[in-house]
Amino acid sequence: MSATDTDTVAPNGVNAEDLVAESDTGARDPYGLPGKMLIWVPLTWSLFQLYISSTVPFWLTRITGINLTFNSDEARAIHLAFALFLAATAFPLFRTSPRHHIPWYDWLLAFVGVAACLYMPVFKEEISQRPGLWTMNDLIISGTGLAILLISTYRALGLPLVVVASVFMFYVFFGHLEALPDVLRWKGASFTKALGHYWMQTEGVFGVALGVSASMIFLFVLFGSILEKAGAGAWFIKTSVAMLGHFRGGPAKAAVLSSAMTGLISGSSIANTVTTGTFTIPLMKRTGFPAEKAGAVEVASSTNGQLTPPVMGAAAFLMIEYVGVTYLEVVRHAFLPALISYIALLYIVHLESLKLGLKGLPRGGVLKSIPARIANVVLGFLIVAGLGGAIYYGLGWTKEVFGEGTIYVAMLMFLVAYVALAAVAARLPDLDPDELSKPMLETPVLGPTVQTGLYYLLPIVVLVWCLMIERFSPGLSAFWATMGMIFITLTQDSLKGVLRKQSDILGGLRSGLQHLKDGMVAGARNMIGIAVATGAAGIIVGTISLTGAHQIMGEFVEFLSGGNLMLMLFLVAVLSLILGMGLPTTANYIVVSSLMAPVIIAVGAKSGLIVPLIAVHMFVFYFGILADDTPPVGLAAFAASAISGGDPIRTGIQGFMYDIRTGILPFLFIFNTDLLLINVSPGHAIIVFLVALVAMLTFASATQGYFLVRNRLWESALMLLVAFTMFRPGFWLDQVHPPFVEYPGTEIVQVAGTLPENGEIRFVIEGPDSRNGEPDGTTLVAPLGASGDGEGRLMTAAGLMLRMEDGKAILEEPMPNSPLFQKMLAFDFYGDDPVHVVRVEVPAERIAKEYFYIPAAIVLILLVVLQRRRQRTEAPV
Repeated sequence: MSATDTDTVAPNGVNAEDLVAESDTGARDPYGLPGKMLIWVPLTWSLFQLYISSTVPFWLTRITGINLTFNSDEARAIHLAFALFLAATAFPLFRTSPRHHIPWYDWLLAFVGVAACLYMPVFKEEISQRPGLWTMNDLIISGTGLAILLISTYRALGLPLVVVASVFMFYVFFGHLEALPDVLRWKGASFTKALGHYWMQTEGVFGVALGVSASMIFLFVLFGSILEKAGAGAWFIKTSVAMLGHFRGGPAKAAVLSSAMTGLISGSSIANTVTTGTFTIPLMKRTGFPAEKAGAVEVASSTNGQLTPPVMGAAAFLMIEYVGVTYLEVVRHAFLPALISYIALLYIVHLESLKLGLKGLPRGGVLKSIPARIANVVLGFLIVAGLGGAIYYGLGWTKEVFGEGTIYVAMLMFLVAYVALAAVAARLPDLDPDELSKPMLETPVLGPTVQTGLYYLLPIVVLVWCLMIERFSPGLSAFWATMGMIFITLTQDSLKGVLRKQSDILGGLRSGLQHLKDGMVAGARNMIGIAVATGAAGIIVGTISLTGAHQIMGEFVEFLSGGNLMLMLFLVAVLSLILGMGLPTTANYIVVSSLMAPVIIAVGAKSGLIVPLIAVHMFVFYFGILADDTPPVGLAAFAASAISGGDPIRTGIQGFMYDIRTGILPFLFIFNTDLLLINVSPGHAIIVFLVALVAMLTFASATQGYFLVRNRLWESALMLLVAFTMFRPGFWLDQVHPPFVEYPGTEIVQVAGTLPENGEIRFVIEGPDSRNGEPDGTTLVAPLGASGDGEGRLMTAAGLMLRMEDGKAILEEPMPNSPLFQKMLAFDFYGDDPVHVVRVEVPAERIAKEYFYIPAAIVLILLVVLQRRRQRTEAPV
């Protein structure tokens, strides 16, 4: 696709593809040897990441007797070294810096950055012999490395993350000054301790976030990049238009679907916006969408793509480490909200099309009868369901039969399926990527469009098989999926040539090699920003671990909210949105999860709200991601406006208004964890999905002011009430029947003895705050393990030691390895006033909350009947 295409350049001269290059891959394109270097270094980085993710290092070590493996610390250092080198050479330092050659100071920064990163693995023996006793060389390397990291962050990501990281570093060095308010002040850290903490150990830059980037994120980004370069991106877009383009406002609906499909493999909302928007935004404008609304639809869809499993803008892999759950659990928890939000976006687009009186594109091919179209939809659903069942049950069965030989059987099945699907595609003309840059007068025919690229789904099947059947780690699963994608990329043109009885097999191989090289180079260059972002975000995480800054943020939010639970959640949502402005998805999640997630946990517990950790992280991540389309920083909005020719601020505001209509979902993660499929059976999950979907669409209609016809004010109010009841039926039940039966704190031992095996006990404690000695309180939930006497269960399973004194159940300091140790550190167990149990709360026996769905459904049906009557006279069908 040409970068000079008129559809991709706004009237102000801003080019969308240039914006992606500046923000994701680097805008510098030098001539001669430096230009070749910017191909071979990223290619080497991709090969290195594939090497350390495979079993090849262990195999070579056994054969040669030389240790050719890399431990995690070494892999992190080399990973960041590549990123700093490429940041200095691929991203100009200033807007006026040269684009076609690399100045001497960038070469200097590149090599010094590499040296600072490789200092630890090269001198690891010496460093290990003096832990914490940093030498002058250590401090010089640390200071230099931090400076170059921040410069690289500015190059690749702009000022926002640099400012945030610098503020946190300033707090470490100067947080003890009396000029700061008492609530913000801490004891401070020496220059030596802070630099060593940030650079010389795994608490800061080289911490968990960078480790996840090196071990998992890179492979998924590489997988998506190769998939896109092989032609899958164009296939996703064209398939979406073929499926939805003929409906009312069809191009906008196709934009939503194609962004969802691209979001499966994309780690950037900006790249997603340009990849799909270059084609869909002009189509939307041709069918009647104003420029700002056309751009806003693409922005909202692309932003939501960062919430879509399996990649989730690379945040899924960080959640594994931060929340302590498996990758499959993260995917399961994120699946339903992502699906509901995308269906809601489709519905919002539909309502916009109704309000604007828009039509779809003419349908290409022969129009089938309605029964045939319904049969096609049902058949498509059955094929998808059958594919999922085949992966889980079919390949699961082969594992039981063939044992360790299953991998070879799976490879054979992959090969057979690939040849069969390639034979189907070979009967049709190949998809021309340039076709997407040309005006489309009618929708493509769905059947042939889908058939041309079905084999692109096979590497995704490999990914699912490795995760679900083999139970490989996400990194190893991505490795095998990438290897499958590499095989397809190399052979697809030659195989289809053979099947078409064409003779230019070598030409097909050359084409495949070029696509593979382009994909590996693009994947590595896409990783520059992510790698430096995870490194810079490590400064923030290191500051929090050193200073406890999250506690200060919690006190600040608690003070502003006055203890009101809903106001606290609203403040956290706004602060997450502000903190996420201008940050890439990965750094966005690290920042908001480190700062804001502990606030919900701590402040919520004081109000009696105990929420699963994954729900809290999904809440802050959702609102952090909304910053991608929030003015004045929303970069995705600027990319979309560069294509649409609209105003970027209005585009961002309109995109935010579309996205915020799904903003009720994160609040429901907190109050109704069924939406995250936590402890939900398959049958219950279907009911939860259907009810939540109806509620989401009803909420969208209420906020859009349009259902079957334009809403009257009281109808919108009723719709909001219906949506709230369906989303949170427990609220009304709580008004009728309290959720807990309360017992005095002195009866905690007796209550613990009566609760079922492997149950939990919920109780409220009060005591002096460890920071200021002021009275404080919170709600805790402790595991009880096997049945037995209450005191033994509390001691063994929960690590709680109690004594009765002066009519109170007094808590001793918990054991360090106990489940509640971290949560109880906020209390002073050695003060004058004891920490004691105030009350015990046992869940009450109540009717099912789902009964409240019935009146909500009745009201909704009445609204449908009323609007249906008006529809005949007020709006065309």
